[in-house]
Amino acid sequence: MHLNPIKRRPSRRIYVGNVPIGDGAPIAVQSMTNTETTDVAATVKQIQAIANAGADLVRVSVPTMDAAEAFKFIKQQSPIPLVADIHFDYRIALKVAEYGVDCLRINPGNIGNEQRIRSVVDAARERGIPIRIGVNGGSLEKDLQEKYGEPTPAALVESAMRHVDILDRLNFQDFKVSVKASDVFLAVESYRLLAKQIEQPLHLGITEAGGLRSGSVKSSIGLGMLLAEGIGDTLRISLAADPVEEVKVGFDILKSLRIRSRGINFIACPSCSRQEFDVIGTVNALEQRLEDITTPMDVSIIGCVVNGPGEALISHVGLAGAKNKSGFYLNGERQKDRLDNTDLVDELEKRIRDQVKRLEAEQIPVKQA
Repeated sequence: MHLNPIKRRPSRRIYVGNVPIGDGAPIAVQSMTNTETTDVAATVKQIQAIANAGADLVRVSVPTMDAAEAFKFIKQQSPIPLVADIHFDYRIALKVAEYGVDCLRINPGNIGNEQRIRSVVDAARERGIPIRIGVNGGSLEKDLQEKYGEPTPAALVESAMRHVDILDRLNFQDFKVSVKASDVFLAVESYRLLAKQIEQPLHLGITEAGGLRSGSVKSSIGLGMLLAEGIGDTLRISLAADPVEEVKVGFDILKSLRIRSRGINFIACPSCSRQEFDVIGTVNALEQRLEDITTPMDVSIIGCVVNGPGEALISHVGLAGAKNKSGFYLNGERQKDRLDNTDLVDELEKRIRDQVKRLEAEQIPVKQA
């Protein structure tokens, strides 16, 4: 029987557009565009690709007033809610608020005097726009760098609480907070400390994590530690890679922890001398062909009869390798026909898609051992 003992940290509910964040809502996955925001067509195209990968939210950098004007047209064409990333210039925040932004990523203490801060907060309050406070270990305030000597969990949390205190003073509670760092342990301990001090949702991330492979590993370790403790309400995987890959890795992390499922969960052996067919080639081909499937389902592809039948019993679709022809399972039950090992990819793709249609029609759960 599959267990998921994770108890989520209680938090306040906010909404980014129509996406609920916190208070037990599904952990939202987001990414960020890396196009020039003033290139409306390119940015909209990338947002659509990110949305197609399953992202709930997209963050768009808005560094100038020209970018803010472009944002107006991007927002009109976006299929999912947009978060505007803004630093220092409060006028940009006011402009994107006017144009319908769904969330402002802006640190109140960095946009000027009290009057400017109040004008942004009032605009957010009037339009029902939440704010994300984003603290980064690489850009701490100068006095905190001098006080602590280097980024520490206490320094990141103190920085975050400065901005939180401003919003508290203005009686604005619809915000979420992140305390990101490129060092896994620094980020994890910072989030642990912050989780005890505020009731608002937490946005998770290991910032500047690296390339696709190394960044995925660092993010999986750091975010996995926090999510397993029930900490986190939304996340972004920060990779030096295609933003679509960030979304895929984010969902893979949630899927591995049985927190949220989207698409196919492939259970596959690493292959060994017992394998009766090309396991690695089969799984890689199926992953590419079946990326469009969003229905949660488990597919086990095992190269031999040692572990194959056992994994197949708890999968929607299962394959247990045998000589020449392999055993095929549907919803944990062995089927009479066996699949020819020389034509597995095409045949499995067809049968998996048929099973998806059946699951969607009948809403059949995974059979539990």
